[in-house]
Amino acid sequence: MSASKICVPVCEQKLDALRDACERAVEPADLIELRLDCLESTPENLTELLQNVSVPVILTFRPSEQGGHRQLTREDRIEFWKTAPRGEKIWWDVEGDLANEISPDWSRVIVSHHDFNGVPDHLNDLYKRLAATPAQVIKIAVQAQDIVDCISVFKLLDRADREIIPIAMGNAGIATRVLGPSRGAFLTYGSLDDESATAPGQVTARNLRSLYHIDKIDHDTMVCGLIGLPVMHSVSPQIHNGWFAAERLNGVYLPFEVKDLGGFLKRMVHPRTRELNWNLCGLSVTAPHKQTVMDHLDWIEPDAREIGAVNTIVIEADRLLGYNTDAPGFIDPLLRKFESLAARRAAIIGAGGAARAAIWALIKQNANVTIFARNISKAESLGVSCQPLASATFKDYDLVVNTTPLGSGAYIDQSPVTAEQLNGVRCAYDLIYNPADTRFLREARQVGCDTIGGLEMLVAQAKLQFELWTGKKPG
Repeated sequence: MSASKICVPVCEQKLDALRDACERAVEPADLIELRLDCLESTPENLTELLQNVSVPVILTFRPSEQGGHRQLTREDRIEFWKTAPRGEKIWWDVEGDLANEISPDWSRVIVSHHDFNGVPDHLNDLYKRLAATPAQVIKIAVQAQDIVDCISVFKLLDRADREIIPIAMGNAGIATRVLGPSRGAFLTYGSLDDESATAPGQVTARNLRSLYHIDKIDHDTMVCGLIGLPVMHSVSPQIHNGWFAAERLNGVYLPFEVKDLGGFLKRMVHPRTRELNWNLCGLSVTAPHKQTVMDHLDWIEPDAREIGAVNTIVIEADRLLGYNTDAPGFIDPLLRKFESLAARRAAIIGAGGAARAAIWALIKQNANVTIFARNISKAESLGVSCQPLASATFKDYDLVVNTTPLGSGAYIDQSPVTAEQLNGVRCAYDLIYNPADTRFLREARQVGCDTIGGLEMLVAQAKLQFELWTGKKPG
């Protein structure tokens, strides 16, 4: 087995489908968890199935109240474990409430507890109860509501006196799944594919290895990440982890879902106050934190302060340093499109945080900037000419930039303007990068506009971030 063991859970309603899934899971898995509670009925004989699996197997028969897929009585579960197969390559995952009801070979038993409501206040007492059993491995999985919930889960690794699998479930808990093995976790769980995850926030086994390079993570690994809400749509992990690999640097970049920004920066980030011992070196900052993060930093570069937004944090010694790479990243693809932006007429659609860096960068290039927004009073605070969006026409503009979220997420089929409004514009620029082709860009192409997608800006600003964190310019 590799240093970081990945267990792939297999959950199917039909036995034939379970066999097929096991065959597919063997390639990325160090172990396979057979979620027998997913089956419509429990097979009478598992021997043949187990004989055809070439990696160790964890048998799980979990009731619905612990995250299982069937209503199982206590008697159902006890009866199952009385006749469950044993063997050198077979592990049992038994819930803590049954630990005193069965008499297995404890050397291959995981005693587990799952809480899908949150992180219980009595987490240490829960650990003690499970540790009172002779089980070789303790598993505690709790639902993370915010990233700071990962702290108590990581601390279980520091106090454990035997093998342990601590997991913070949900998108806010992904750090525990990726970093857990390097900090001593017995294994981590990775789904076979995006559709077959058996718990919230479960990363695919292939991504654990090919994207996050989990086998190379150790205590010295440089940790960077993206903080925002939401963050799971971001392609920044693909970009930065690719550069870490290409530059042969011991680093990993993770998505951090952060609700309580102040709590996260104090308890997990700032070297003077953080409760977690990890080599955290830098952070990307996205919505909704680009402006509020400024109140928590020790130093902010003059350009970022002038813009009024920070999208990059560098952790240097015992200080948090704030930068804005959005502005130069925004301008980079434009300078390849236009020889000069001086005196060009530029229209910015939207008046949120993303608009700030775009406006500042265009003014620095001596462009003439006008904001078009639904909320004129909000736009007026940005210090340039403002116009209502509803009645706007852009035929006299060289550049129109969409800084709104229209075109992504819940608004994926929307555009802030129509093709008719864009008729006559030389270039339309959408800051949205996922999806790469938005309705705004399609509307622009219908009337012959040149277009720039948000991925170009994302990569340009990410290169500057990577250099700030590592001192290296990615290729």
